Amino acid sequence: MKTLLRFFALSVPVMALFAGCTAKLEPHPLTYTQILTGTEKKAWRMVSYQIFDNGKTDGVQSVQTLLQPCEADDQFVFYANAEHKFEYTNGATKCDPSETDVIFEDSWTLINGNASLEFVIPVLGGKFPWTIKNLTETSLTVEYYFPDIEASYRFTFNSTTK
Repeated sequence: MKTLLRFFALSVPVMALFAGCTAKLEPHPLTYTQILTGTEKKAWRMVSYQIFDNGKTDGVQSVQTLLQPCEADDQFVFYANAEHKFEYTNGATKCDPSETDVIFEDSWTLINGNASLEFVIPVLGGKFPWTIKNLTETSLTVEYYFPDIEASYRFTFNSTTK
């Protein structure tokens, strides 16, 4: 009987030791920041916009109808650094041959709680808190709601970073 008890007393810790060695693999979904910036930086190009006024819209419009061709290929670059560096850069077509590749630098802010991304869209002339409507590895849609009127601007960007 003592031998049987001794066997059970020794076998329980050994089984616990082996049972504790299994590695449980859990998926780690990317955060908004990781999707937005990639591992170092990620470039996005505006492809469409939509204006909502009192709940009505003319539908999704190509950015080509809003911007000159030399502006339509410009890129919005979000960096994955502590400073949250943001660059607005020329695409392949420059409006003026003497322009630098980087048109301007700023910073971006992401508030995950309400999915708000703050950055500059030059055509609007300022930095606004954009509500993230959709964010995937290849597509970003943001919308700005005007506080005093029933209107909003929605922009969609596609990632140009491979």
